[in-house]
Amino acid sequence: MNQRFYRTISKVLGIVAIATMGFMSPAQAQSWPDKPIKLVIPFAAGGTTDIIGRILAQQMAPILGQNVVVENRGGAGGNIGAEAVARAPADGYTLLLASGSMLTVNPHMYKKMSINYAKDFASISTLVSGPMIISVNPKLAVNNLNDLIALAKTKNLNFGSAGIGSQVHLAGENFITATGINATHIPYKGEAAALSDLIAGQIDFCACNVPASTGFIKSGQIKALAVTSAKRLAALPNIPTVAEASIPGFENVGWFALMAPSNTPKVITDKIYAAAIKAVKSEAMQKSLELNSLTPVLNTQKELEAQIASESIKWEKVIKARNLTAN
Repeated sequence: MNQRFYRTISKVLGIVAIATMGFMSPAQAQSWPDKPIKLVIPFAAGGTTDIIGRILAQQMAPILGQNVVVENRGGAGGNIGAEAVARAPADGYTLLLASGSMLTVNPHMYKKMSINYAKDFASISTLVSGPMIISVNPKLAVNNLNDLIALAKTKNLNFGSAGIGSQVHLAGENFITATGINATHIPYKGEAAALSDLIAGQIDFCACNVPASTGFIKSGQIKALAVTSAKRLAALPNIPTVAEASIPGFENVGWFALMAPSNTPKVITDKIYAAAIKAVKSEAMQKSLELNSLTPVLNTQKELEAQIASESIKWEKVIKARNLTAN
């Protein structure tokens, strides 16, 4: 009888422990933060998300009075890093810097997902946006975007990306859909790896983010054909837009948002939002964004959620048109 009683008590205590795990009292929420904060970058080091995340962490740390530690956890189009954040306590000490594609593409492309972006995360803000640059290996016999399109209609080309479902992947697919060409997708574990193989001539082209590719363009290691924004970039004024070069009306801009685990207290997400806004507006981050041809966005939670809903519809159409799947 005693053993049964103790087993029952142990089960009850276990249930209570699980139920209260991650619970924060109002006093704890008000005193946040009182220890270092982890910012998960769901892609490999060296890519655009990583570049943005590191300068953001540097600027948020003095504002919050705590270290903001960057942790790269790449894989599965950002889903692996996202899952780690979704499963973390909802106490504001584990945050996610998500690419827009994770929130608007992955739910349509990945047939098996252990997380639900709409339910498992609290939106904080869209922080930054930026276009991609369609670039080729200099040895490829093309001088402009029309040359690339013409070559792709006579030869089976391939293009690289930061991974299946990444913004770089979908920008390439969007370009292919708009031009009616065919090209084979080669996914990598991060944008830096894709650019490395583009330089080596292992892949033919890439619609890579500006921060990750500008240095290689300026050094002549890759050849830029067109930028996917509506206007030319001040940092690379001689590169035409895709719309100018070949496809009127074409525009493809990526963006990056700050997220927290669902059920994080609003008093904490409000503090994170205020710190993130202040960090993005800092002189150091403004200079970094300008250098990398990125634009501050600073959406509210409601604006971010509306953006996710709108772009989900857009990307679902591209995914269906291209018959894209993962898993």
